[in-house]
Formats: sequence, structure tokens, C-alpha cells
Amino acid sequence: MKGSVTVHMNAPADQVWNLIADVRNTPKYSPEVFESEWLDGATGPALGARFRGHVKRNEIGPIYWTTCRVTACEPGREFGFEVLAGDKPVNNWHYALAPAGDGTDVTESFWMTPGLLDTVFGIFGGQLRTRRNIRDMTTTLNRIKAEVEAA
Repeated sequence: MKGSVTVHMNAPADQVWNLIADVRNTPKYSPEVFESEWLDGATGPALGARFRGHVKRNEIGPIYWTTCRVTACEPGREFGFEVLAGDKPVNNWHYALAPAGDGTDVTESFWMTPGLLDTVFGIFGGQLRTRRNIRDMTTTLNRIKAEVEAA
């Protein structure tokens, strides 16, 4: 399972990246994440930094915590993380920022880590989840766009 969405924002890449890469902002933009925090003494984005997010799946439940690890962290260019089950990555989220015209094209993408979980999930509802993720990524990026363009 995988998908992506791109939204153009009339703002510099660094401004957009600063909002995305501070995961404490995620609840302002994401339809499903309503709380997030850095872990293990981390105070901001860095490769390998861990954080957790409190998720309300499909905005109705179930409600659970996910632990994540930063996998890409280049200011103004990209930010990514993997969702962990124990110490194993099961899902990956990535933001790529590219200068475009008077602003920045921001692409949010996700992909399940290949393996048994991905296969089983793909058979039992993967298509619905992919559609939901694309809708939620569009909402997330449009909320970020509204904030950076209002500034």
C-alpha cells in the first residue's frame, strides 16, 4: 500500500518545513492525530529521534499511541518517519518540499513496509485505507497551506 498528494504553497520551503518537522504541530493539521510529543529527551527533529502520536483512527476510533522514528531530516527539503511496532517499521510517512514558482510544492506520501502485515492489510481493507490516507493527506497539506499563506 502506498499513496501521495502534492499541494502548492505560496511560502518558502523553510517556513513549511519548520511546521511539518516539529511533530508537536501534527494535531493542528492531521485529521487523525490529536496529540504528539518527542521522546527520549528529543526536543526537535533529528535523524533517529523518536516521538509518539496519539491517534484516533478514522476520526472515530479506535484510539491508540504510535511510536515513530525520524528517517529523513533535511531542513527545507524533506522530513520523514517510520511508524514502529516494537522496533520494526510497519508504515512510513514522508514529506518532500521542492521550490516551484512563487512558493513550494509539498508532497506527502506513505507506504507500508513490505512484508506479511502489508500483504494481509492489503487483502483486508487496504484499498479503503489508501483512499482514507489520500483524503487525510490532502486535508493535512491544505491546513498547512492555509496557515503558511495567512502568515
